[in-house]
Amino acid sequence: MGATSLPTTASAAPAESAQAPTRTAALALLLRKGEATAAELADSLAVSVQVMRRHLRSLEEDGLVQACPAAEGPGRPSNRWHLTSKGQGQFPDGSEHFALSLLESMAGSLPPELVQNLLEHQALQKAGDYRDRVGQGSLQERLERLVDLRRHEGYVAELSADGAGWVMSEFHCSVMRIAEQFPCVCDQELQLIRHTFPDCQVERVQWRFEQGHSCGFRLVPSDAT
Repeated sequence: MGATSLPTTASAAPAESAQAPTRTAALALLLRKGEATAAELADSLAVSVQVMRRHLRSLEEDGLVQACPAAEGPGRPSNRWHLTSKGQGQFPDGSEHFALSLLESMAGSLPPELVQNLLEHQALQKAGDYRDRVGQGSLQERLERLVDLRRHEGYVAELSADGAGWVMSEFHCSVMRIAEQFPCVCDQELQLIRHTFPDCQVERVQWRFEQGHSCGFRLVPSDAT
């Protein structure tokens, strides 16, 4: 979902029955204002307060907005709504272009081995974060948590049993465009999985840049090999 033009008059506002445009416009308005009440949003988008509250409840259920009570004179406090981190993530931020430009600058000005060392260091740091977040448990439980983390990072991932181990397949990669120009990033992805699961044998079983439409990593507990 990207940013949308904000209506400024009643004639430009989406109809109450047009759910998606109203939701998108509400997110865009909160992005600009920082926070607002349901009444303020309703007035700006020319819909009823009841309709806007329904949209806000739906957006809240999706984890895109959050409300904080605020006293505004005598009477019951009003909820002021703002975007969550997930809501902020609905808008393009250009980080991919920045990362690609940064890698291009590094590759053009630094020795190849130094660039490789920096990528390896990044993989080690990320693996440490992953290990903390997947916690303890069986390999299946930890992999399921990792798949969920990857999905929140923009990957389209799934897990399937494979003999004594598991295969984590990724059909969309959040760094795919960067990897197209810097395949070494894919090598670091493999190292990242290996460092995240040091008790496993990890191998790449599918690489979309060679064949197929996905990347896949097979993990087998070391004591099963």
